[in-house]
Amino acid sequence: MNAEVRSAVVTGAGSGIGRSVALALAAAGWSLALAGRRTEALEETASLAGDGADVLCVPTDVTSPEAVDALFAAVRERHGRVDLLFNNAGTFGPRAVPVEDLAYEAWRAVVDVNLTGSFLCAQAAFRTMKAQDPQGGRIINNGSVSAHVPRPHSIAYTATKHAMTGLTKSLSLDGRPYRIACGQLDIGNAATEMTSRMQTGTLQADGRLAPEPVMDARDVARVVVQMAELPLEANVQFATVMATAMPYVGRG
Repeated sequence: MNAEVRSAVVTGAGSGIGRSVALALAAAGWSLALAGRRTEALEETASLAGDGADVLCVPTDVTSPEAVDALFAAVRERHGRVDLLFNNAGTFGPRAVPVEDLAYEAWRAVVDVNLTGSFLCAQAAFRTMKAQDPQGGRIINNGSVSAHVPRPHSIAYTATKHAMTGLTKSLSLDGRPYRIACGQLDIGNAATEMTSRMQTGTLQADGRLAPEPVMDARDVARVVVQMAELPLEANVQFATVMATAMPYVGRG
C-alpha cells in the first residue's frame, strides 16, 4: 500500500452505512472518493468529514459501465491509485411483496444495483489494483444477514445478497496473484433510513409484525476500518456485525 496516500472508494456514500464508513475512513486518514446518485448528499457527507479531509465527490450510477469507469478514472487522476473499495451501494426494492406479485421491473432494478453494480465497481477496482504500483488493494463487499437467511417476501434482495457471497469468493480467489484481497461484511439491522421501519414493526417469518432492535451505523464503520487497515497479507474473508438481540440466529 502506498505509504503517502491511502485511497478509498465508497459507493452509496450519501447516506446510511456508506456515509458512516466514509466518515470513519476520513477520520483514520484515508483519502476518499464518494460515489452515489445524489450530488447534494455526497457533498453533505464530504462536509461532515471536515475541512482537513481529502474528499472527491463523484455522482455515479453504479449500474452504468461508463459511469463506473469514469468514477475510477477520476480517482486515479486525483489520488493516483485505489487501495480500498467499499462496495456498498444497494437497494431493498419493494417492501414485503409476495413472490407471485413481484414485477419483473422491480426484480431487475434490485439485481441491477445490488449485483451488477457491485460487479462493475469490483471489476473497475480490480483492474486498477492489478495495474498500479505498488500492486494490490482491498475490496470489501457489503453483504447482509440476508446472504444467509431471508426475510419474508424479499426474494430479489435475498437472491442478490446470496450472489454477493459468490462474487466475494471469486474476487478473493482471482485476486490472489495480484495482492488483491476481498472480504464481505454481513450487516444486520444498522440504524439507517432503509431500516427505520424495524423499530416500529416489520414482518416476521410467522406472519407477525414486530419491532426489532437496531445498532448504530458507526459500529459497522468501525468494523470496516478494522478490515481495511489490515496488511494485504491478512484478510477478513467473512464477518457478521449485527444488533445483538435481533432475530437472526433461529430466524424463522
